[in-house]
Amino acid sequence: MPSPDRGRPACKARLLAGLFVAGLTFPSFAGPAIPLASVDHACERLGQRLRSVDADFCKAAGFQADAASRAGFPLMHRDFRPRPEAAAPRRVLMIGGIHGDELTSVSIVFDWMRRLDQERLQPFHWRVIPSANPDGLLRAPSWRMNRGGVDLNRNFPSVDWGTRALEYWRHRTGADPRRYPGPRALSEPETVWLTEQIRQFEPHAIVSIHAPYGVLDFDGPQHPPQRFGLLRLNQLGTYPGSLGNFAGVDLALPVITLELPHAGIMPTRAQSQRIWTDMLTWLAEHVPGSAATWHPPLRYPDDESR
Repeated sequence: MPSPDRGRPACKARLLAGLFVAGLTFPSFAGPAIPLASVDHACERLGQRLRSVDADFCKAAGFQADAASRAGFPLMHRDFRPRPEAAAPRRVLMIGGIHGDELTSVSIVFDWMRRLDQERLQPFHWRVIPSANPDGLLRAPSWRMNRGGVDLNRNFPSVDWGTRALEYWRHRTGADPRRYPGPRALSEPETVWLTEQIRQFEPHAIVSIHAPYGVLDFDGPQHPPQRFGLLRLNQLGTYPGSLGNFAGVDLALPVITLELPHAGIMPTRAQSQRIWTDMLTWLAEHVPGSAATWHPPLRYPDDESR
């Protein structure tokens, strides 16, 4: 059901965002509860958990890790710069695995990292975070929340968090533990780190990958895309503390949410390629300064989703 926040005038959203972000303090990460696992160890665990992830590729990917989850697993990111290098490339932040039980949202990021390694003409500076909630992913069985039992996609510091987040959770979700927003905004090391990534990287757009609704969701001031491959636009609304609310409404950034059709079954290669290519086409047309430097291929592989 659409949120009443979606109707907020854009000018008011930007004003509130400016006042809010100007006064926002970001808690520093004080260190994990247990010693930080190495990136190589984390890649081994990811490869064991996800058959579609090659641990050796993960180890060789050049991930940086400057913070850790509650359980001490590294929170990893990798930058991909455009080729040829642009003077001021548009920046896109891609996030997978905010919900740990949405396995395909992690796997497809690794698949698209291979594309970014090989793509010669894409114009964007990407920062890629394949697994934002490693503790939830690596549990047996995996679960939506982080180790602290918090839904990270309800823990971002949206303007309305203090007035609505806990009340919404109690009365609209029936205190569903899978959607617990935490005791306060930014109570979790993972959301502290993700919010700091947004602050430091200053993306022009954010791509967040989820499952299993099989739709394309969008938050932000731009006219939304209508379809990426088999994913058709269905705006699900924003929630107190969600990334779409914080970044899309409060910060007025385009936030593309890809809801893959299955949490445990990957899209076909053709479907994955079409989603990726349609997304790059939309970004090239709607993120200023990049439309002239990238063009979609003239033909696509056969895809039953078209």
